[in-house]
Amino acid sequence: MAALERGKIFLNGEEMALADAARRVSHGDLIRAWMDRPGSARRAPPGETGDLEILYEDAALLVLNKPAGLLSVPLERKMGASSVYDQLEDYFRSRGKRRPLVVHRIDRDTSGVVLFAKDARAQAALKAQFRRREPERIYWAIVYGHPDPKAGTWRDRLVWDRKALIQKETHPRDPEGTDAISEYRVLESFRDASLIEVRLQTGKRNQIRIQARLRGHTLVGERRYVYGPEGLRPIAFPRQALHAYRLGFRHPGDGREMRFEAPLPADFRELLVKLHKEA
Repeated sequence: MAALERGKIFLNGEEMALADAARRVSHGDLIRAWMDRPGSARRAPPGETGDLEILYEDAALLVLNKPAGLLSVPLERKMGASSVYDQLEDYFRSRGKRRPLVVHRIDRDTSGVVLFAKDARAQAALKAQFRRREPERIYWAIVYGHPDPKAGTWRDRLVWDRKALIQKETHPRDPEGTDAISEYRVLESFRDASLIEVRLQTGKRNQIRIQARLRGHTLVGERRYVYGPEGLRPIAFPRQALHAYRLGFRHPGDGREMRFEAPLPADFRELLVKLHKEA
């Protein structure tokens, strides 16, 4: 149980938590125990959260505005890379608390709202909400081209390629595939790009990045989902232009509605200014 609580057990590459202790496994599932899971070579000074911006904190949970370039949790394949989890470990330790517990995560080069729990009961309640697709998860993205229509729903069947570490479109009846559903709307159009808002109904890894690409609207700055011709002038940006703008959920203690928004980071704002000037 301690290994689960401390994020050391993985099922098919996904970190398990104490709430997953009774999860049923199937033939072919890969279970790994990462008992000596490393922290980071770069750690925040004790009692500080480094570059992390705390949006909200109480006895049960902590909400952060994660900067781009920082992992949500340590990854074995990226040993030595700094993570939110590592910085929070120091922050918690200095206050006599236990380790932070992961509820959900966003990509390393995606900025915005992330949520951690402070005890196993809160984590289990929050993760259950995510499994039921209850939380409000809204992202802002800058994509190439101009989605048509300007609002709608993306529905795809995706499968995770464990070797290439990317999502791929698969046949609707593929038993290994899972549904990916997003609602989008165009907020603003520029000469060669658009600012869109995406509301996740499902929360698959890299979901917005792959779904936008499948429709010819690769995210500006994207490095992984870039296959096929684009036909538009490249727009310089050092990361995928994706920001976790809003997260809404029910408090695991008293059930009250919670909603948090993370302001756009400087690089995202500067890109929008540049696109406005070129429009």
